[in-house]
Amino acid sequence: MTSNVPADGRIIGSLRSVDGMGVVQIAARFDTDIDDVWSALTDPTRLVRWLGELEGDLRAGGEFSARFFATGWEGTCRVEACEAPRRLLVLTKSSDEPDCVIEATLSVDGMQTILVVEDCGLPLEQIAAYGAGDQVLIEDLTAHLAGHERCDARARWQALHPSYQGLASSLT
Repeated sequence: MTSNVPADGRIIGSLRSVDGMGVVQIAARFDTDIDDVWSALTDPTRLVRWLGELEGDLRAGGEFSARFFATGWEGTCRVEACEAPRRLLVLTKSSDEPDCVIEATLSVDGMQTILVVEDCGLPLEQIAAYGAGDQVLIEDLTAHLAGHERCDARARWQALHPSYQGLASSLT
């Protein structure tokens, strides 16, 4: 496993390979309570502010269509687990991308909330791009929780991608 530790230490991205497929893990620390972070991850009125356009059933067992602002990803999702306020497991399908499993887990550390997101089932040859994209999504969540606007996703992805390429080089 390799890590990308930014200067502020609040978001840490890592890459690894499991059974020939890539896994991106992003961990973030927020100065807010777990219920606020959970709401930002599961409330459709909040998701549309930072993640993207969503339509459908966001409850456990439900399916919805999505288009993510930061990465441009479009597809359908199925909520496999929704265990408030600790765990969310979503399966994603897209005609242009691999089917993936995204798991978000939340925990409390004092007055802060820690979010760990794993994006599994990624092609190893593209894992750096997915790592940079996933980090941009989490940075947009961070901005939302702080009351700020989303970043310029393209510029931020371009800034992050070389670091993730370096991390990915140790996986092949």
